Amino acid sequence: MNNNSKEFREQAHKFVDWMADYMDNVEDYPVKSQVLPKEIYNQIGDNIPNQGEDIEAIFNDFRKIIMPGITHWQSPNFFAYFPANTSPPSILAEMLTATLGVQGMKWDTSPASTELEERMTEWFKNAIGIPNNWTGVIQDSASSATLASILTAREQKTQYKINQAGFEGFTKFRVYCSEETHSSIEKGAKIAGIGKTNVVKIPTDDVLRMRPDLLLQAINQDIKNGFKPLCIIAAIGTTGTTAIDPLNEIAEIAEEFKIWLHVDAAYAGSALLLPEFQDYIKGIEKADSFVFNPHKWLFTNFDCSIYFVKDKNALVNTFEILPEYLKTNTDGDVNNHCDWGIPLGRRFR
Repeated sequence: MNNNSKEFREQAHKFVDWMADYMDNVEDYPVKSQVLPKEIYNQIGDNIPNQGEDIEAIFNDFRKIIMPGITHWQSPNFFAYFPANTSPPSILAEMLTATLGVQGMKWDTSPASTELEERMTEWFKNAIGIPNNWTGVIQDSASSATLASILTAREQKTQYKINQAGFEGFTKFRVYCSEETHSSIEKGAKIAGIGKTNVVKIPTDDVLRMRPDLLLQAINQDIKNGFKPLCIIAAIGTTGTTAIDPLNEIAEIAEEFKIWLHVDAAYAGSALLLPEFQDYIKGIEKADSFVFNPHKWLFTNFDCSIYFVKDKNALVNTFEILPEYLKTNTDGDVNNHCDWGIPLGRRFR
């Protein structure tokens, strides 16, 4: 398709008609894809085509080859894993941001992207009961947010020396979570150089919540054995069971030992929009970071994880890097979200 707005308009209408039909009839598809391994792969050519195809042929391939390989997360009959529901307004927003093609890494590269994100995270902060002095930013997933927390805890604990010179002299860190918490904690500990074996899994009670008494016991034992408690992750809605850890009791332990406390509310955090559920995060002011996923319950197109931190300077000091080609005249006066997480590039959510 050439760069012709008339042709684009014509084809876009066809696409949107198909999209609307899909939303109207999604329940008629088998929820789980029925294809066999490599069935789609083998229908796709071995090499990049030397000549382009017209959009009708490409769209026909989409319907005949791609659609049979789709497991339909938007089906009302989908009950696997976790909800990840989009909505017509979210889809329309994605169309607008895709058209703009924004690279939102710094304020200067897209002031609107940055400032809309700032305001939206403030809305959520106030709505779900996060303290006023915390700051929010969008991460691509709760896994990235958890990794950001572990890395920030690591750097804050070592006065940012590991970022500067590596791990020499800084070993035997410990990360604590319940036996029911998400696998992203182990993954984050591996990536952060803490090590999977240094993730201490605390037993749970009869409703599968972390037991604070056993957490305290594990921390004391680790200190006695020369380990350095680094980070605790409390869950508000574990993936396997939606168990909710007793945050206030855990937070008191974290505060006593000066351990970074991250609250993983990826699954159930959206429920905090209802004031009657905000008791679940009693003690949040003693924590250091918090994440929840609007892309699970709030009809927001994947991916959108909102991450809050008490000390934004600790986060920025962990990730900030400023080569000459990224310097702008507004540095220091605005938020540059490329310094608030792992990727440099950021899309307009």
